[in-house]
Amino acid sequence: MADVPFDTDDEAAESRARQIATADPEVGGIAVDRLRSIIERIERLEEERKALANDIKDIYAEAKSAGFDVKVVRAIISIRKKEPAEVEEQETLLDLYRRALGM
Repeated sequence: MADVPFDTDDEAAESRARQIATADPEVGGIAVDRLRSIIERIERLEEERKALANDIKDIYAEAKSAGFDVKVVRAIISIRKKEPAEVEEQETLLDLYRRALGM
């Protein structure tokens, strides 16, 4: 992307500024300001989500470099999100299936 002669974020900001300057308060029964507000909030949250995903990726890389098995770390995180009864039920079924297969 280094060969791109312009910054797309700047262009997007300029485009939004032009749209705001020329916008009607209501178009086709749609409250333009309300719609713009909703869209901008979603855009901000999408940016935050992307930043958080990058942070999580960095933490997994840190765990791997510290010698932890990332697959197991992910499994533990998944288990911790579940209710204890659900975890127990899954472990019971896993044990049952293993015994059925002679494992």
